[in-house]
Order: sequence, then C-alpha cells, then structure tokens
Amino acid sequence: MGASVPVGVFALDPVLEAGTRTTLLACPELTVCEPEDARVAVLTVDRLGPAELDMVRTIRAHRHGPAVVLVAGTLASGDVVHGLAAGARGLLLRREADASRLAHAVLAAARDDCTLPPGLLDQILNRPADARHGGVWADGMLSDRERSVLRLVADGHETAEIAQRLSYSPRTVTTVVHDITQRFRLRNRAHAVAYALRAGLL
Repeated sequence: MGASVPVGVFALDPVLEAGTRTTLLACPELTVCEPEDARVAVLTVDRLGPAELDMVRTIRAHRHGPAVVLVAGTLASGDVVHGLAAGARGLLLRREADASRLAHAVLAAARDDCTLPPGLLDQILNRPADARHGGVWADGMLSDRERSVLRLVADGHETAEIAQRLSYSPRTVTTVVHDITQRFRLRNRAHAVAYALRAGLL
C-alpha cells in the first residue's frame, strides 16, 4: 500500500466540519492534516451558492493548490457545472458520502480524476443541447443580450466590433461583460468564455 493522501477539511459550519473529519478518520488510505499541508481538500456545505463557490476558488488559489472534493447537502445539475467550473474535482451528496465513497472521491481527486454523483451526471449528459445551453445558465442567470455578447467575445471580437454587430454602444458591451464577470466571480473575459464553454453555453 502506498503512502496515505493528506486531506484538509473545510466547512462554513463547524458541525459539518466535525462530521467530515470523523468520516475521513475512518479511511485508512487518507490522513487528515492541516489545510496548508493538504493534497486534497474536502469542502462540506449545505448547498452550493456564491459563498461556497468562492470558497472553492480560494482553496484552489492556495500556494499548493489542493484538489477540491465538494460534499453538499443538495446538488442540482446546474450546481454540478458551477462547482466544476469553480475548480472542484469531485462532488458528492452528503447522504451518500460514507467513508468508502468519500475515500474513493478523494483518491480520484488526488490522481486528478473527477467523480460525480451518477444520477446528476446522467442528467447533464442526457439533457438535449438546447436545454444544456439554457438550463444551467437560464432561470434569469443570463439574458439573451448577455449570451449574444459572450458568444462574440468567444469568437475573438473586440468591444467595438461587438457593439457594431449588435447595434449597441461600446459602453453597453463593456457593462454587459463586467456584469457577467462580477455575477459569477470571474476574473476577466477569457475566464468568462471558459466558464461558459464548460457550462455548455457556447
């Protein structure tokens, strides 16, 4: 048997953190360690919202950049895409995260593999293309105008070209891109395009 994988435990709720730590201690292939020494970070949350996605990005931005496994109380298909886009390497539902499954997800993340709940993976893979394009980003998350601008950004057009093609002012185009990056906590245009591609929008 090889060396055990050092795992850090993260949670916004101390009760969730304690429960995750107890589960991980039952996994002989894993060693619970201080967060700064972790090769894999397990983040346990009730739901996946902006604060939780920010936490994934913060963990990934750490000097050693540990892989992140997300354990959530509830996960919708859109949450899976957003979690992966934020940098998670695995997602589990809390009710399914027994010692065996959690160890499997952590070991997969340590190998740079990705694990997802099978039911949610099926939802994403079996969703029609049109539904994938609108479903994850829809429900008021992206307007038609925002989608049009983002597609042209992805095609490599500059602000002035986008404005001319869509009959908007350059300032409007700049505002649209800024709104998208702020809403989804993205760094710049390139990150916005990459995020949209991973979400199946473009």
